[in-house]
Amino acid sequence: MSKSVADKPHAVCIPYPEQGHTLPLLQLAKLLHSTGFHITFVIPEFYHNHIRQFQAPDAVKGLSGFQFQTIPDGLPPSEHKASPDVPTLCDSTRRNFLKPFKQLVAELNSSVEVPPVTCIIADGVLSFAIKAAEELGIPEVQFWTASACGFMGYLQFDELVRRGILPFKDETFLSDGTLDTPINWIPGMKNIRLRDLPSFIKTTNIDDTMFDFMGSEAQSCLRSSALIFNTFDELEHDVLEAISAKFPQIYTVGPLSLLSRQVTESHLMPLRLSVWKEDRKCLKWLDSQAPKSVVYVSFGCITTMTDQCLREFAWGLAESKQPFLWVLRPDMVLDDSAVLPQDFVEETKDRGFLTSWCPQEQVLAHPSMGVFLTHCGWNSTLEGICGGVPLISWPFFADQQTNCRYACVNWGIGMELNDDVKHTDVVAIVKEMMEGDEGKELRQNSVQWRKKAEKATAVGGSSYSNFLRLVKEHLHAS
Repeated sequence: MSKSVADKPHAVCIPYPEQGHTLPLLQLAKLLHSTGFHITFVIPEFYHNHIRQFQAPDAVKGLSGFQFQTIPDGLPPSEHKASPDVPTLCDSTRRNFLKPFKQLVAELNSSVEVPPVTCIIADGVLSFAIKAAEELGIPEVQFWTASACGFMGYLQFDELVRRGILPFKDETFLSDGTLDTPINWIPGMKNIRLRDLPSFIKTTNIDDTMFDFMGSEAQSCLRSSALIFNTFDELEHDVLEAISAKFPQIYTVGPLSLLSRQVTESHLMPLRLSVWKEDRKCLKWLDSQAPKSVVYVSFGCITTMTDQCLREFAWGLAESKQPFLWVLRPDMVLDDSAVLPQDFVEETKDRGFLTSWCPQEQVLAHPSMGVFLTHCGWNSTLEGICGGVPLISWPFFADQQTNCRYACVNWGIGMELNDDVKHTDVVAIVKEMMEGDEGKELRQNSVQWRKKAEKATAVGGSSYSNFLRLVKEHLHAS
């Protein structure tokens, strides 16, 4: 190893092994690589194997100064699928990841092939990395890959218990109006109801895996030396101020998809780690559609629904008479395959495009995009903002409920569909978005937020400057 290589800073990055978490950390890792870092990107075995199924084998081979490493995942073989059971996977990260991760970092540090590890960047729900870094004497920062408003929601889990709000005594809270209770005591958060907090509060047992995991992992982030958010100051200003009052070392560097455009380097930019094969034919189909006419429908890589729910969405899209691009994962329907009624397929064949996965960022940036029907996961929400596309929100779980509330109330870029979706609601909301006065206002607001995101990530913008500050103040230490 030459002296110049040995002197490079070396960041070890470890995401929570799910696509929505891996994507933003990969974007951050590529940005760091462009500033001169050697990168080791760590993914568990089951995730690595799925990526290899859908990409050329060399997609995860070592690149110049950028290598992938795997660690055992500790999952039972039955969970070695693209989207393992979430509680099982969360439990496994806590129980099984610390020892092999620590061993890997120690091996990297003693290797003559790569520079010594100078920092660890871990997903904010992987607090074992804080412990590993402490024991190895290496600086570590946490990267919360979801929203700041969602993070603040998770920080309240203990307080909800202290106030006697949780656990709920029985399941009646789901239907008796309890979830509409205003919550006015969370710093930096306004217009929030109990139902707008991350969905894991909906429990009668506070020992529930997800309630315990997300509440404790969010609190653990405050033990790290710094905390990174994939957001920008203007978007979540109040809640970011409240978080920084509690924990001053925060860095807002998003949207990372836009910040990445400031990098001229090319060979790493196309690199994506997808567990689904992307269908790029949809981009050609979009070229044939009128400007701002298409309803894009995608619920991310984890959301599931009943067959009845799928049919309601299908007939809502059919009766809206709008062209649509619908991402329909094979595993999206509970206990069954996602099969649409044949008469729906026949009726919409001239104005609908169905696919199992697509390059979403490019889709949302396409001129034919009219509205995005989404689960309001954070990556999707940000990509909608970056495309200037308004949202129809149907949140599924976790902080998607919080993101939905902010999109619809605080940012004025979305409308929400009821959990119990009906095709008539889909028709009405699509019609309003495309033709109504409220829809027009939401579309205008969406364009304004896109401009603010572009300004934040441009040279000299807040996120651009914060990224440089992060590198200088925390990641170059040795």
